[in-house]
Amino acid sequence: MYGSSDQVKDNGQRKTTMTETVSLPKAMWRGFTMKCPNCGRGHLFGRFLKVADHCEVCSEDFTPQRADDFPAYLVIVVVGHVVVPALLWLEMNYAPPAWLQLAIWLPVTLFSALALLQPTKGAIVGLQWQLGMEGFAATRRAVAPARAQSSVGRTREA
Repeated sequence: MYGSSDQVKDNGQRKTTMTETVSLPKAMWRGFTMKCPNCGRGHLFGRFLKVADHCEVCSEDFTPQRADDFPAYLVIVVVGHVVVPALLWLEMNYAPPAWLQLAIWLPVTLFSALALLQPTKGAIVGLQWQLGMEGFAATRRAVAPARAQSSVGRTREA
């Protein structure tokens, strides 16, 4: 698997190879913070919900990711489990008019969902990457021998 990195010169370009295993919680946390699950430094997203094709630091390929609708489902469940009890509590204790309920809970729900959507998608991509799901497994099998060969007979650079 992959983890901390060594810098290697390849045709005059800096290229990063990974040398230690990244745990599942660490890969998911890196994804949640919108960083590359492999190196933890590169950006995972090119745009709001568009996963980058690869990491600009370690060149990890993200094209195999298939997060699809799962992050949205998770966000709906999480936001629903927070907003609905709060809404019911407010209704039971204070019985505000419907317009006030809408004025409070629609923006809270919308903001919460949008704030959690990208980090949740990043965590799902980190999960897929670490477990080798979808095309990540084939990519890792192809890259691992090449990385092992490139590290034979080479000294670590600072």
